[in-house]
Amino acid sequence: MFILRLILGSVFVLHGSQKVLGLFGGQGLSGFAGFVHDKLGMPTFLGYLAALCEFVGGGMVLLGVATEVGALLIVPVMLVAVFKVHWAHGYFGQNNGFEYPLNLLLVCLALLIGGPGKLALWDPFRKRRKA
Repeated sequence: MFILRLILGSVFVLHGSQKVLGLFGGQGLSGFAGFVHDKLGMPTFLGYLAALCEFVGGGMVLLGVATEVGALLIVPVMLVAVFKVHWAHGYFGQNNGFEYPLNLLLVCLALLIGGPGKLALWDPFRKRRKA
């Protein structure tokens, strides 16, 4: 779980920083919110919310701070990515298909079920998990 957490958290901190901060060739917050509105036909505020969920949720997962909450923030973003962005392109990633976001969604679900693993900074669900 620790390895899955590090990988998933890194992916979403990096992708989220493209959307929130405009780093690594990203379009920044207003650019991503515009994409969500113009290309997906969804309200602009959902673009802002999705970008923040990726960035903050990814950070929470990476650091092991309420990992399940961080993963839960990412789940709806990946559901939209699978069904609204990539579904029409089929399964395979080389065709811009839903293979990659589906796998990220499944890792989120694994962390929701299994918890953060070792070296989590804050695991508020630990007592319930050990019982």
